[in-house]
Amino acid sequence: MKINKLKALLLTALLLTFVGATSLAACSDRTDTAAARPTVEHIEQRGVLIVGTTGDYRPLTFCEPATGEYWGFGIELAEAIAARMGVVVQFVHTSWPTLTADVQAEPQLFDMAMGGITITEARCATMLMSEGYLANGKTILCRTEDTSRFRSLEDIDRPEVRVMVNPGGLNEQFARQHLTHATLIVHPNNEEIPSLIAQGEADVMITEITEAPYYVQTDPRLAAPLLDTPFTHGEIGVLMRKGQDDLLQLVNSIIRQMKADGTLRQLTEKYGLIYVY
Repeated sequence: MKINKLKALLLTALLLTFVGATSLAACSDRTDTAAARPTVEHIEQRGVLIVGTTGDYRPLTFCEPATGEYWGFGIELAEAIAARMGVVVQFVHTSWPTLTADVQAEPQLFDMAMGGITITEARCATMLMSEGYLANGKTILCRTEDTSRFRSLEDIDRPEVRVMVNPGGLNEQFARQHLTHATLIVHPNNEEIPSLIAQGEADVMITEITEAPYYVQTDPRLAAPLLDTPFTHGEIGVLMRKGQDDLLQLVNSIIRQMKADGTLRQLTEKYGLIYVY
């Protein structure tokens, strides 16, 4: 993996999209018309920060089936945020198809959601999102022997190419928008897709630059030939319902502190991810 080249590309992309990113960040600072809930006070009184996460997105968030233990970059970041709030963290399962509904559910299911959630205008329109804490972008996983076969979107967008995605998230949305000729297969369990690609059940997985390196490093049958040239450029953030402006401001403050004191860089590098801040 050409880390320096990828980092330079991501830095350039973030600079080129600064105005757009600023508008997205600004939407996270809007004050809801309804009276803001005293979220932070309630969390401190409870002594627990409840975080929704999918648990199917290595190395950002994964739940071990045998033990129910969560691990990953997003999990450790949530624990760090909770620690700086002076509380402990509790993880609650959500899913990509139900993420928006779960964030907005009544009664409230969790305080915020983390783990590979891209900052988008659509999410900012109906919910709150923190400042970005991790660079993100769409790429692919394929079998190692197919590395030279897939060098562009045009190579993938063919009827004979079977593209597999998880349902309800931005991966499926991207595939439906940009791969109109390929054969699209929607598989319900995101963390099973890489092994299905390796086994030949499909040819390509639409994934992120945050997820692909993990599988390339842990399964020699898999490759990410377009890792250095992601199709999109964005950032991952913390998602929460509107009316939690006090929690949003605190989370943004903690993210800035972790960037300034080096702990976010250390955590990013621990998981082999790209730090661009």
